[in-house]
Amino acid sequence: MKRKLMLLLIYLFTGVGLLSAQTLKVTGVVIFEEDNEPVVGATVLIKGTKTGIVTDLDGKFMVVVPSGKQVEISYIGYITQV
Repeated sequence: MKRKLMLLLIYLFTGVGLLSAQTLKVTGVVIFEEDNEPVVGATVLIKGTKTGIVTDLDGKFMVVVPSGKQVEISYIGYITQV
């Protein structure tokens, strides 16, 4: 059976607050679903833009997202999650 390893977001809206009328501050942690270990260096992008950040040593990230945009998380060799 083909082994699929998916990225899982935890705390996606943990620190969500309005920075202005048109943006949201999104914080979260990217972990491996199978063993609950943090994903170091995963790319967190605002979908449809070139704006993003890389997760830290604990898999944590914080990004300011314009209203109506989605967050896209990717890691080399794994399925991209939105």
